[in-house]
Amino acid sequence: MLYFCSPILVTRIMNITRENIDALNAVVKVDIAKEDYSDKVEKILSDYRKSANIPGFRKGHVPMGMVKKQYGKAVLVDEVNKLLQDALGKYLVEEKLDVLGNPLPKPQDDLDWNADSFSFEFELGLAPEFDVKLKGKKAITHYNIIADEKMIENQVNHIQKQYGKIVSQTEVTKDSEVTGKFVSEENGIDVVATVPVERLKGKTNPKKFIGAKVGDVISLKTKNLFTENIDLVTYLKVSQEEAKDLAIDVTFEVSEINERELADLDQELFDKLFGPKAVTSVTELKTKIKEDSEKQFAQQSDQKLLNDVTEYLVDSTKFELPAEFLQKWMQTAGEEPMTEEQAKEEYEKSEKSMRYQLIEGKLINDNDLQVKFEDLKAYAMEMIKGQMAQFGQLDPSEKELEDIAARILSNQDEVKRLNEQLMSQNLLNLYKSEVNLKVKEVSYDDFVKEVYS
Repeated sequence: MLYFCSPILVTRIMNITRENIDALNAVVKVDIAKEDYSDKVEKILSDYRKSANIPGFRKGHVPMGMVKKQYGKAVLVDEVNKLLQDALGKYLVEEKLDVLGNPLPKPQDDLDWNADSFSFEFELGLAPEFDVKLKGKKAITHYNIIADEKMIENQVNHIQKQYGKIVSQTEVTKDSEVTGKFVSEENGIDVVATVPVERLKGKTNPKKFIGAKVGDVISLKTKNLFTENIDLVTYLKVSQEEAKDLAIDVTFEVSEINERELADLDQELFDKLFGPKAVTSVTELKTKIKEDSEKQFAQQSDQKLLNDVTEYLVDSTKFELPAEFLQKWMQTAGEEPMTEEQAKEEYEKSEKSMRYQLIEGKLINDNDLQVKFEDLKAYAMEMIKGQMAQFGQLDPSEKELEDIAARILSNQDEVKRLNEQLMSQNLLNLYKSEVNLKVKEVSYDDFVKEVYS
């Protein structure tokens, strides 16, 4: 995470000088004279005197010498520190210094607080200068994921099963849904699940189920048990990380066997799915499934494109970072201090994201992609409108949308979330228009195989 100092105005410009060590590192020296702080310190001590409760003296009549002796140094240190922060913040803005992290004070073990003037030095890590080339020689694939006939038919079949009637069976067939308990005492698995036989992988696994009756116990191996590895997460309740390489023995005791009688593809079903008369035929149903599926696929394709362009930009945009400074800054920047070794390790893990943050920031500034409040408000209203349409509210008034948007935008966490979404969309639009892309049309199954296998 990169942080930037914010400006705070000061009334007097102190003597501040900078020595550039190299293109990425500098030292700023701040000289503070007595006239910079004396009036403020005197005023604070005078106020202390009016309210101080010291035994032997009436309130407001404590000798100033005693007040200075008791509070003087603490007030001085506090005011000098405030002056430092204010002056340094203003200096960085006026000089247009793009710094990484925060200025690091150089240790001063011999600082004499009894002196009239003070000098402080701060190390700065400077952001590198670089250019970003969006159009590379090698084209980046932008997937156009289509819902093919096979997928649409499978979705129609899924809908018919989902809304069909459940019929009890005495033994398992290839079309059964089998309820039972997966058990592996050694691995702490003891979960009830309903497994469609069609989800089982290969020929051996379904054969173990077909013909089974209530009370039968089937021995299974989790490796290659299901057609999709994610099914281990769904049915065995293990984590995605555990599911990746899970290869254990489990038993499955059958407790219930059912088959779903397919629902008729009639107007009653269409109305239940999409509202009255929105869909009136199987052809329209398939068209609707295709449209809805491809909208979801477009989001996955866009996310893949964002990831791929990010990788390309980080790999192709070369610049140095003030690594030593950033590691030193990391040691004290978090809630818990880090050792030098821990900071080095953390820097190595976060260097890539730091690089992309700088690249992204340059793209945003160079292409004027900053999110304005009007954009955020319009985006929030469109989002609300879409959500209301899902619940049948198709024509909300402008005032209603504005009132809901105002409530959402009063929540800083929501503002941050929406801002990130809108900025991602802005960057995505930029990439689509400027990056060297090649469009590849694929089915969803082929997309999954190509991208995730």
